[in-house]
Amino acid sequence: MLAAQRQSWILEEVRRHGAVRVTELVAALNVSDMTVRRDLDALAEQGLVTKVHGGATAHGGGSTDEPSFSVKAARQRRAKESIARAAADLVRPGTAIGVSAGSTTFAFARHLVRVPDLTVVTNSPPVADLLHTLPGPPQTVILTGGVRTVSDALVGPVAIQAIRRLHLDCVFIGVHGVDAEAGFTSPNLMEAETNRVLVSTARRLVVMADHTKWGVVGLSEIAALHEASVLVSDDGLGAGARQVLREAVGELIVVPVEGAGTNEEEE
Repeated sequence: MLAAQRQSWILEEVRRHGAVRVTELVAALNVSDMTVRRDLDALAEQGLVTKVHGGATAHGGGSTDEPSFSVKAARQRRAKESIARAAADLVRPGTAIGVSAGSTTFAFARHLVRVPDLTVVTNSPPVADLLHTLPGPPQTVILTGGVRTVSDALVGPVAIQAIRRLHLDCVFIGVHGVDAEAGFTSPNLMEAETNRVLVSTARRLVVMADHTKWGVVGLSEIAALHEASVLVSDDGLGAGARQVLREAVGELIVVPVEGAGTNEEEE
């Protein structure tokens, strides 16, 4: 089993039970004590669990916890890059798209520079700056304006007013959490409201979410699962989650994470 697969399984166990012990994980996974501790270290570095003596507990954050853009950008970088590349393949030249704020959508924007005659509406200053800076075919980039959040999203009445009257071909969003009951969520009320309006302007919704978002519930819903035309995730997503999502969303795309097994122990 690859390290990414082990860590995904461990994370699901932590979320299900609230805590795990190293000894129990060693027995369940049939790996060494050192391997389990390395996996817990990796999850803790991403802010997904809290290490304690002899094991780990669920991260103490609640539904309103909102990591900064830089913190989110450091998490699951390989998975986000693979997801972003696959999502960018869905973008067609000559279309108008919406792009929400976030670290996954920022990775996605890097691949948009190869798409000609594209109009991009975004409430993300980092995404707008990136598209203005990188060389590529002519594109139109529209930044909404609004109040800036800790996660570098522009939200609130100004952003909503700028978005509301638009008619986009497709909207691409990243989310804080994906849950069978709660749907796609955000910890920020104003950001969720702004993203709901963005979603309403498009004929098609593509959601990008790495496997660690499964089972996470933020304070406010952006959209129900069935509203997503496509959900793009990575191969760390568990079998149970895949089954739920295949039944709920229009299409589930699961991409392999490039380099996930590089220099990692496989047991």
